[in-house]
Amino acid sequence: MSDITLVSGGRKSGKSDFAEQLASKYKNVTYVALSELRTEDEHWQKKINDHKSKRPSHWKLIETQNLINVLSSNREVLLIDSIGGFVSLSLQLEDNDWNKHLNFLIYSLLNYKNKIIIVAEQVGWGLVSEYKIGNLFADRLGGLLKEITIISNENWLTINGKAIRLDNLFYEI
Repeated sequence: MSDITLVSGGRKSGKSDFAEQLASKYKNVTYVALSELRTEDEHWQKKINDHKSKRPSHWKLIETQNLINVLSSNREVLLIDSIGGFVSLSLQLEDNDWNKHLNFLIYSLLNYKNKIIIVAEQVGWGLVSEYKIGNLFADRLGGLLKEITIISNENWLTINGKAIRLDNLFYEI
């Protein structure tokens, strides 16, 4: 069974930096960047380049839109940044298909044979999107994070550059 650490937080909270700090204690790390390519988006490319410049050069990098394939074909320590990419790439799925996709992801995470550190966006703390797709993203990501939290050994929340371990500070709902 895998050893999963979930690091979630809002935009610019320090979640990626903290996850990279956690991963740095391992020798062989594969950094899994989940996002769609946005080569025409200069702001996005700057963000990607900033992330790349902070990572150790000896880490392996996989830029992909297929997380499940990575989970089935790799055995090194994984740092997945960020799980929201998995959700955004699945927004076209109908609810039934999404649930099957979600369940297969959870199965794949549980059966991974090494450490996994997952970075996740926290959404829904403020504005409610006026767009259906924005609300669908928030709902699906929130549901996915609940599922990952259940199977995780460690759950961290980053806020304002600080990390709080949630495992001993919660009341189960």
